[in-house]
Amino acid sequence: MRFFVLLLVFIAANIFAQQHEDSLLIRKIYSYHLTKSKSYTNLRSLCKDVGARLSGSKQAVVAVDWAKQAMIKAGADSVYLVPCMVPHWVRGKKEKCEAYVNNKPELLSVCALGGSISTPVNGVKAKVIEVSSFEELEKLGTEKIKGNIVFYNVSFDVAFIHTGSAYGKAVKYRSGASMAAKYGAVASVTKSMTTANNDFPHTGMMKYDSLIKQKIPAFAISAKGAERLSSLLAQNINAEMYLYSDCATLPDEPSYSVVGEIHGKEIPNEVILVGGHLDSWDLGEGAHDDGAGVVHSIEVLAAFKKLNIKNKRTIRCIAFMNEENGTLGGEAYAKVATQENKKHIAALESDMGGFSPRAIGVEAKQDTLQYYRKWQPLFEPYYVFIKQGGGGADIGKLVGVSQFSFEPDSQRYFDFHHTNDDVFENVNKRELELGAATISSFIYLIDKYGTYKK
Repeated sequence: MRFFVLLLVFIAANIFAQQHEDSLLIRKIYSYHLTKSKSYTNLRSLCKDVGARLSGSKQAVVAVDWAKQAMIKAGADSVYLVPCMVPHWVRGKKEKCEAYVNNKPELLSVCALGGSISTPVNGVKAKVIEVSSFEELEKLGTEKIKGNIVFYNVSFDVAFIHTGSAYGKAVKYRSGASMAAKYGAVASVTKSMTTANNDFPHTGMMKYDSLIKQKIPAFAISAKGAERLSSLLAQNINAEMYLYSDCATLPDEPSYSVVGEIHGKEIPNEVILVGGHLDSWDLGEGAHDDGAGVVHSIEVLAAFKKLNIKNKRTIRCIAFMNEENGTLGGEAYAKVATQENKKHIAALESDMGGFSPRAIGVEAKQDTLQYYRKWQPLFEPYYVFIKQGGGGADIGKLVGVSQFSFEPDSQRYFDFHHTNDDVFENVNKRELELGAATISSFIYLIDKYGTYKK
């Protein structure tokens, strides 16, 4: 009996000592990021020196070299490129939208959705049919829709606390052009997916249904524009709209995801991956989406090097190409990962902006989640919790790998998402640095203790 008591005391003392050691190291990580991190200056450079970087564009080419150099400066032991072919969609001349009531034009703010075809050279003008769901569209049918413009006036469900849930519920309407075309519409306009009531239209990828031959141009309208258009339709059900766009899909282009790593000292064949996506939409500067995730990930390498943390496993940072309109960079990397003589044990994605950290999401069942929740006390001083549900679009291509996500506060993310307003000036330095510190700390714990094993 005495032996068991002594054993329990020894185990408890050992656990306490390890937690104390981890707590001190994590505090050093946070201090580094808040005082010496290059994440904010790196983000400024990515946004201002490179700018918007849609896959296939010249700026995307520049971004690849930028990421390579940034990883080298962060202290990566090796940096290399993973090739992929990516789509090349161009916006062309600025879009135009006018609403007409009694032949009086009123300008409204719109943008073409990514992947859309253009309007005819002289644009398209037709009566507007407002709907709030696909079910309502179907009820109206060809008789009411044919020859008209369909306006999807679908708002975010503001009852959701996590705005990503509202986005997930509404995003299907971004690809509503084919459904509208099925009933003979000549164009579709979708209310921007945002909690902000402003005049910035939100672009994003739309897809045409391969089973519906007819393709029509697809637009997003700003929240204020949607509000005004709905008001005009309430005044006059026969209100018309003029739309013009000049977009086109060009032949695919070669591109690359950028990989930088620091080699493991004890178990180099086990890989811990952290990444964000390098490409962005052509509006704004891609600061929150996803410049923040890229600089978060690069700074993980820098923190380990600057603090002289002797990582047991190989820590790999990747700036994925083509998340926004294809995830082909993620697919190409996943293929390479299956072919190399290394095992990915964990992957963490940062693609929710540079806001204050709130959680690390774990893509796992409850029993697995409890393994990671034992680290919760280490994050409590930083107001971060460990929750169920994680992963991401790019790391989701990896098979058999424990997946995680960095989850910052979501309340303002969709104010900027896919708009002209997603610029460097709208990222807070301290919030960005706290995010990088949270990610670095979680990667440190995975490296030290490994992932859950049944």
